[in-house]
Amino acid sequence: MNITINEELRDFIDALTPAEHEALERSLLAEGCREALILWGDVLIDGHNRYAICKQHGIEFRTVQNNSFNSIEDVKLWMIDNQLARRSVTDFQRGMMALRKKEIMSARVVQKKDAELQTEDDQSAPFAPPWNTREDVARAARVSTNTISQIERIQKAATPQLVDAVRAGTISINAAANVAQLPESVQIAAVAGGRKELQQAARQVREQKAAARPRKETPPADPADEAARLRAEIAALKDRVATLLTENEVLKQRLAAIGGGQL
Repeated sequence: MNITINEELRDFIDALTPAEHEALERSLLAEGCREALILWGDVLIDGHNRYAICKQHGIEFRTVQNNSFNSIEDVKLWMIDNQLARRSVTDFQRGMMALRKKEIMSARVVQKKDAELQTEDDQSAPFAPPWNTREDVARAARVSTNTISQIERIQKAATPQLVDAVRAGTISINAAANVAQLPESVQIAAVAGGRKELQQAARQVREQKAAARPRKETPPADPADEAARLRAEIAALKDRVATLLTENEVLKQRLAAIGGGQL
C-alpha cells in the first residue's frame, strides 16, 4: 500500500505532547489500531501519529478513502472541523483551529469577490461573507469572544516558547495574552523561569495597564445634596454623643453602687 505523507498536512494539527504520544503508543500496542486511517487518494489526512507508531511496531492497520475534496484547503477545513468536534481538545487549541479556519474562509471570500463580483449589480449588492466576525470564530471554538481576542494576541505576538507553555497548561490564556505584550527576550526568560515567573510577568503587565489608565474624575456634588449629607452626618454624630453620655452615666452609677467612689 502506497501512503504519502504531506508534511504541510502533517504539521497543520498540533503535535501530541510526549505524554499523549506515550498513551497512544500503549493503547495501540495493547489493543491494535482499531480506527481506520483516512486517505485522500494516497495522501494521509487523518491518523499521522497512529500511522507512525504502527509502522514502528509492525501493527496492522486499515485505511478508508475520502475523495470529496477539491483542494488541499478543503482537506484543511475538514481536519479543523474534526479537531473542533473532539472533546479532548483544549480551549486554546480550539481557538487556534477556529482562527485558522477563519483565515482560509477569508482567503476564499477574496477569491470569490475577484471571480464572481465583477458586474456593477454584484458590486452594489450587500455581501456578508461567512466567518467574518469574532463571534463566528468564538461560536465554533465554544469559547467567549474575549478568549478569542486573547488567543489572537498570543497568535500575533507570543514567542514559540510562550505558545508551547499555553499548550502545556503552564500558563492560562488570559495570562499568556498579557505576557505576549512583553519583549521577546522577556517572554523567553519568563517561560524558562517556570509557572511562578510567568504569573509574575503577567501580573506586572496588568499592574502597568492599571497604572496607565486615566482616573475617572468624580463629578462635583450638587450643593443641596452635599448640605443634606452634612446635616445627616451631624445628626448621626449628635445621636452618638447622646448614647455615649448615657453609657457614661450608667457606668458612674454602677461604680458608685460597688463603692468605687467618685470618678
